[in-house]
Amino acid sequence: MVDRDTSRAAPAQGGSPVPSERTGAVRGGRLPAAQLGARGGAGWLLGACMHLVGLFPLLRWVVLGLTDGLTANPPLFLTWSSGDWALILLLIVLAVTPIRRLTGWNALLRHRRKLGLYAFFYTVLHVIAWAVWDRDGVPAAMWMDLWQRTFIGIGALAVLCLIPLALTSTHGWMRRLGRWWMRLHWLIYPSAVLSIWHFFWMRAGKNDYLEPRLSAWILAALLGIRLLWWLRKAGQRRRVDGPH
Repeated sequence: MVDRDTSRAAPAQGGSPVPSERTGAVRGGRLPAAQLGARGGAGWLLGACMHLVGLFPLLRWVVLGLTDGLTANPPLFLTWSSGDWALILLLIVLAVTPIRRLTGWNALLRHRRKLGLYAFFYTVLHVIAWAVWDRDGVPAAMWMDLWQRTFIGIGALAVLCLIPLALTSTHGWMRRLGRWWMRLHWLIYPSAVLSIWHFFWMRAGKNDYLEPRLSAWILAALLGIRLLWWLRKAGQRRRVDGPH
């Protein structure tokens, strides 16, 4: 579950451009080697750190449960917390490309998929918590809730965008879909927008917009920097092509 990144690094000393990944941009169905599981010398350490980040919310809930820290309403706390962490991890996934381009830390790309799958994991927990604790596991009640409460419907659309990303996150699907895999994973953008929209509507009843606004500003920054890069690349392409 990644967003598209086909940028190139700065030229090497010899003057020729060096692709940001070993195979460069996706061409003819080939994907960057970094996204197909390339390994670096300290890759295992970075991978372990990614797992720690992904498992932190779950470990936190266990500690809070053992110390009576799940508030007076544990089901509500866990429902909200799982949704919060799903969104946080989704934003971290979107932050990988800007961090990588600004710092040259290409190793991040090799582990971005882990964070995406953790984001989907907490999304699934969020949906299960809503279904079991809020709708008592009754399918008819769930279906009615999708239409009666707007923020539930919006959240469902966000989940639907994430499902194909999680299902096609394996190396086998990357190779089978080729360049279409990259296009499919553009769904991460509408999923992030819908998630924050869901967050805003959910907090509207309590008139508590601080966290949704913070999330929206972070997403706007992550999308804005991508737009600037795209505009700069388009301008460079026009200068190279020249007038027709």
